Amino acid sequence: MKTRKKEIPQFKSEAEEGKFWASHDSTEYIDWNDAVIGIFPNLKPSLKTISLRLPETMIYELKILANKRDIPYQTLLKQFLAERIQNELKKVA
Repeated sequence: MKTRKKEIPQFKSEAEEGKFWASHDSTEYIDWNDAVIGIFPNLKPSLKTISLRLPETMIYELKILANKRDIPYQTLLKQFLAERIQNELKKVA
């Protein structure tokens, strides 16, 4: 038998909703056993521009490697970072 959950209030803004969930336990409002995993294949990750200082020789060599793969050097740099981050995360897991 399912227990009755509390009713989720109506919020006037996203900020109000965020404040509410930061101070309330969602399990009192939502039966997570009924949750379904959502797949959103067309979502693009949020990007943030950063300033990064690299030695000129490193940029030059990165451009050479990117040119051989026929991709922009910034894309290659993101690929290299993503691969390294995944490897490092596997080590600490």
